[in-house]
Amino acid sequence: MPNIKSAKKRVLVTEKKTAENKAVKSALKTQIKKFLAAVNAGDKELATKLYPETVSAIDSAVTKGIIHKNNASNKKAKLAKKLSGLVA
Repeated sequence: MPNIKSAKKRVLVTEKKTAENKAVKSALKTQIKKFLAAVNAGDKELATKLYPETVSAIDSAVTKGIIHKNNASNKKAKLAKKLSGLVA
């Protein structure tokens, strides 16, 4: 445990930031799972509705620095491919 006041503060701030980042990442994973569940169920209408929400969640995570932009691009491409395979 740190003795210096600024170091103690850094520990508290880091814990808070970690919790916020974890919450965003968890919400992102949940949104992706919802979309994939709709795709696997073959529900075109629901999957089409969830796709923009999922992409928005991914972009939001990039803006907040939770995931890298290339990782986000990769995820969006995979989701789009699954959606187009379902619609076709």
